[in-house]
Amino acid sequence: MKIGSRRDYFVNLESVAMTDIVLNMFIFFFISFSLLYTFDADRLQKLGVKIPKAKNAVPVKDAERINITIASDGIAYLEKKALLSEELREEIEQKYKNNPELHIILHADQLTQFRYITKVIDVLSGLGIKDVNIAVTAEK
Repeated sequence: MKIGSRRDYFVNLESVAMTDIVLNMFIFFFISFSLLYTFDADRLQKLGVKIPKAKNAVPVKDAERINITIASDGIAYLEKKALLSEELREEIEQKYKNNPELHIILHADQLTQFRYITKVIDVLSGLGIKDVNIAVTAEK
């Protein structure tokens, strides 16, 4: 006499489909959130500029100001937006006409070649702006 085992499989198509849907959702959200982090506007706007140190650093007044950043590769950023020298001149000219009391603060990386800084200062002096502050960090 043969004693047979009875195998009941409780796996059916509904549970397999549901598992597939949940895993696909997990993959979708994982990729979406990693892309959102990678292309976060706030994170992209933070420029990796190492400002030089100085012993006699003086804080600037809390007046309205224009921040010009020059990266070590020579790219000039106006308020964290990369611009060519002609575009930079037009943007600063427009902002300076609206408010001639603006403070210009030049953030240059400590490894920036002086010729890139000179180009920006040339643009500013061409517009008649003589009051330019250079950003430094206080040396301890």
